[in-house]
Amino acid sequence: MNATTEPAEGTAPGDGHSYRMPLPRLRLMPGVSHGPLDGACWPRCDALGLELPALIGSLDPGVGTVTRVTVGTVAWPDAPQKVMAPGHVIEVVPADSAAGTHAITVDCGTVGSWELLVIPPDEPARVATGLLAAAAGPANPLSASRLLALAESGLDGQDTWESEGGAGPG
Repeated sequence: MNATTEPAEGTAPGDGHSYRMPLPRLRLMPGVSHGPLDGACWPRCDALGLELPALIGSLDPGVGTVTRVTVGTVAWPDAPQKVMAPGHVIEVVPADSAAGTHAITVDCGTVGSWELLVIPPDEPARVATGLLAAAAGPANPLSASRLLALAESGLDGQDTWESEGGAGPG
C-alpha cells in the first residue's frame, strides 16, 4: 500500500491513532451526465477503507447522503462490507462483473447515483490526468473499461479515443 497520510487536525504528531487521507483526486462531470460515466477518481492506494471516506467527504452535500457504493472486486480486492464516512456508515457492495471492474457507483438514496472510472493508483500522472479529464467530459461516450483500454494502448489508442469522442489530455 502506498497511502500518503497526515495527522488529523488536533492530533499530536507521533501519537499514531488518528490519520486522514489527503483530498481525493476526483473529477466530476459538470451538470447532468449524458454518458456512461459521471467522472473519475484516481485513488492513492487500493485500500477502500482509507480512500472512500475522503471521496465521499469531498462530494457536494447537495447531492444527498451517500448510502451505498458498488465496487469492482478487481480494483478493490479487499473491500470492506461497510465504511465509516463523515457522520454515517456506507454499505459497500462488491461487483464481480467485468463491466464494473474499473468503476465505482456512488448511490445517493433518492437523489440518484454517479458512475466513476477508477484509475489504478499506480497509473502514470500524465495518463491519469488525461483519464480524469476524459471521464468527466460532457461528450465522453466511453465506458470505464474502454477508456482504460485505450489509455493503456498508448498513442494509437489516443487517436481512437479521440475519434470515439474522448478528449485528449491537454
